[in-house]
Amino acid sequence: MNRRRFITTTGAAAIGFGANSLVTSRSQEKETISTSKSDQVFWPDKARLVISISMQFETGAQPERGAGSPFPPIDPKYPDLPVQKWYEYGFKEGVPRLLDLWDRAGIKVTSHMVGQAVERHPRLAKEIVERGHEASGHGQTWEPQYSMTPEQERAGYQASINTIQRVTGARPIGFNAFWLRGTPNTLGILQDLGFIYHIDDISRDEPFTVTVNGKPFAVVPYTIRNNDIVRFDSPATTNAAYLQDLKDDFEVLYAEAASRRRMMSISTHDRISGIPGRVKLIEEFIKYAQKQKGVVFMRKDEIAKWALSAPKIPHESQGR
Repeated sequence: MNRRRFITTTGAAAIGFGANSLVTSRSQEKETISTSKSDQVFWPDKARLVISISMQFETGAQPERGAGSPFPPIDPKYPDLPVQKWYEYGFKEGVPRLLDLWDRAGIKVTSHMVGQAVERHPRLAKEIVERGHEASGHGQTWEPQYSMTPEQERAGYQASINTIQRVTGARPIGFNAFWLRGTPNTLGILQDLGFIYHIDDISRDEPFTVTVNGKPFAVVPYTIRNNDIVRFDSPATTNAAYLQDLKDDFEVLYAEAASRRRMMSISTHDRISGIPGRVKLIEEFIKYAQKQKGVVFMRKDEIAKWALSAPKIPHESQGR
């Protein structure tokens, strides 16, 4: 559905919760990836491999001075006007273009939302949820969590919950810290506030649980290798090279998934992956993955709920 058409019809009915979209190949083309048979079931509906995509919604929360950008730094005493416009691209063009891509592909994603971005662009934040995507916590401000006191952390996370719920109608149950850097108190605070999972862990290619305050807490691993903000900045890479890397990552995980639970994570940012050429490469990858049997795209809240209820999920006795 085109975004403009969606906006004109959304008042009649909101799109329901995104169901898992199991995609099997109906193509007559020769299958290019080995599909070893296995009677083991690791995912809902006997899916073989799960792919989870993040869409960071941050535009509007960046600081007026010192925000990261493609521009060379200037003296912080001066306003950096082009940088602010670069971030504005994220809500004017990036997120709308990505939302249309997710609709064309028939998948749902998880959007990690900074509270201030939601406050400044409420209609777009609400649209993300109404189109079936998950609203996940990403802090109330751009301020890093790792230097916060426990009181500051708790207040910030609660403010984020309040903002997202008031604007979108959805209560976030997942969390992503600034650059994955929480504190030794983060998971306990999140558990107390009703979150059920976080993503700030890159130690596995499958979900797992940790014990927090004597109760299980889900971890839905994030990604660095498939993160646009890393791959396009340090070191810079081309769209073609990134697409090939995604395919290579997929092929290894897909092969491993014949005998163990495997998950692939991809991260997109509003102002980075929302440009035309990068939307094209992401769409090419999604089409490529959907041709393989048993590939499912899932939101992270769906994965977390599965991990907390499914048998034989890896468990670690301690959190951070």
